[in-house]
Amino acid sequence: MLRGAGAFLCLMGLIWTLQGLGLLNWPANSFMIAQSQWVLYGALTAMLGAVLLLIAEWRRRR
Repeated sequence: MLRGAGAFLCLMGLIWTLQGLGLLNWPANSFMIAQSQWVLYGALTAMLGAVLLLIAEWRRRR
């Protein structure tokens, strides 16, 4: 469950970051394209996902 949420957040964060940078223009009518605040939101979301993945891995090894 935790790994799935972490992976999902990482993926969404990456998509938001790329859209904010204007590198991913999909969907074409997205309000996030080339909007710098979405670079920050995406990076923070991806980092949260990475933390969840690390916690899940730590719990698996215990």
